[in-house]
Amino acid sequence: MSSEPEGWLRSLADGVMLSVHVSAGSSRAGVAGLHNNLLRVRVTAPPTGGAANRELVRVLAEALGVRASAVSIERGGSSRQKLLRVRGVEADVARTRLAAGGSVDSAGGRH
Repeated sequence: MSSEPEGWLRSLADGVMLSVHVSAGSSRAGVAGLHNNLLRVRVTAPPTGGAANRELVRVLAEALGVRASAVSIERGGSSRQKLLRVRGVEADVARTRLAAGGSVDSAGGRH
């Protein structure tokens, strides 16, 4: 059960669920705000051979202060839109840490 108003972030008993839009092949990696009520994350890796997914997990783990093994792609492995589970972080903490890496309160866009 979640008290989160955002569709991109949902509380779980052991962490959070994030709805993410991935921009692969970007010039720089990091959290880039919101895109259609999804957390937009840029990765420099191409979307081939799982490279973008591996970088996505690494970028989110670093931004959230958890080990990469705490981040798993639950749905959308071959899509730009993915659902990720992050264990070991609470929703308020995740929101704060992701905001430090990018503007999650805005509609996205360039920083």
